[in-house]
Amino acid sequence: MSLLQGKVAIVTGGASGIGKATALRFADEGAQVMVADTNEASGQAVVDLITQTGGQAYFQQVDVRSDAQCALLVSATLARFGQLDIAFNNAGISGTPALTEEQGLEQWRLVLDVNLTGVFNCMVHQLRAMKAKGGSIINTASIMGLQGTPGAAAYSASKHGVIGLTRSAAMEYGKYGIRINALCPGYVTTPMTVGPESEFNGKVLEHAVKTTALRRLGEPQEQAEMVLWLASDEASYVTGAHFVVDGGATA
Repeated sequence: MSLLQGKVAIVTGGASGIGKATALRFADEGAQVMVADTNEASGQAVVDLITQTGGQAYFQQVDVRSDAQCALLVSATLARFGQLDIAFNNAGISGTPALTEEQGLEQWRLVLDVNLTGVFNCMVHQLRAMKAKGGSIINTASIMGLQGTPGAAAYSASKHGVIGLTRSAAMEYGKYGIRINALCPGYVTTPMTVGPESEFNGKVLEHAVKTTALRRLGEPQEQAEMVLWLASDEASYVTGAHFVVDGGATA
């Protein structure tokens, strides 16, 4: 039997990278998937990939900075699929590298609003939907949520915050059968790191490879496997934890 047969999942940031890989993996394991992203064309393309192979998926355009849009995402999921069992809160941005004193308040607020408040906005409505029957929530943090990173104060702060939010909420909602964990990816070949709009330059990626035990960047599918496990009943006694999938970068 498939790991997620009969389950319904939301994936934010599902149009590309880790979100896309996870949405496809969830569908492979039998889940009905609500793909959420700001990019409608790319998000719909992920839905098409799922439906072409016999899966069930739907796209919802969402800016996670908006509480109203996050509420609509959950209500639309319930209306279409009748339940919510899994949520992967993965939408995020890297921000523009800059020294702390030079990044400016506007940049600080943007990164925190998407990466941390966006997770909070989604969780509020997901938790309400899951309280009756339980579920699994996985939030994307980062290895930068475990250590300081020069030039990325806002990003690092946001991801530290995601881990703290994950732990606190896990303590609150375990009694409802809701498990909440965080994923901490290392450097992965996603549009955020290697795409044309990436803020990472070649020297940063070269250094990342050299300081990673496996001497390579990760692939989105490798992150998706961890998310799948956390979403499934195989991880039934796992909550309030963060899982590092970084090829040994923080070892």
